[in-house]
Amino acid sequence: MEFDSFVLAASTADLDDEAAARDDADAVEFRMDLADDPLAALDDYDGTLPLLATNRATWEGGEADDEGRLAVLAEAVDHDAVEAVDVEAACFEGRGGVDAAEADALREHARESGVAVVASVHDFEGTARPDALREQLSAACDAGDVGKLATTATDRGDALALLQATYAVAADGGTPATMAMGEPGRHTRAVAPVYGSRIGYAPVDPADATAPGQYDLGTLRTLVDLLGGD
Repeated sequence: MEFDSFVLAASTADLDDEAAARDDADAVEFRMDLADDPLAALDDYDGTLPLLATNRATWEGGEADDEGRLAVLAEAVDHDAVEAVDVEAACFEGRGGVDAAEADALREHARESGVAVVASVHDFEGTARPDALREQLSAACDAGDVGKLATTATDRGDALALLQATYAVAADGGTPATMAMGEPGRHTRAVAPVYGSRIGYAPVDPADATAPGQYDLGTLRTLVDLLGGD
């Protein structure tokens, strides 16, 4: 999957949603941690949209236990439809109870297979100070082919700080993907692509939102296109 321009991913735990997402999405984020039998679902997948496989850890807002979690992602890499995988940036530093060597091996396996790595950071408590935000985002970009940073905005200042960090890191040659969760930051999901963010996430059905403040897929597609995000 190429991230030289903006990619809108339809987030779902049910790959049968792919058909309904085709008109608006560029890819499907498959939330493996929310699926009953994710590897079987990948085996059966016959959609046309490429997949970004995510097996989110419980300690970063998902439902996957650490035991075998990265091994499942490594198996996902071997599916032709999977063109990117999401790995928490903390894994590459041996945090979260994860063996950094296993995370490094997964990243190497993905890259050897032509699969992009999204190194992600999620802050469900707030938004760091501007200098720390830029450091977090830069480090995530260094860890993966794309650095994803999702923070929680408590006011418009938090949203502005995240957009500034996005612009700065993109201007330095990084490939960021950013969004501020929560109502004060909701607009960043539409605006961040203007400042260099390369991935957006939205559910096909608003009732199936996987993060606070997500727009539905059709709405986010319209907003991004109207604003002219790359």
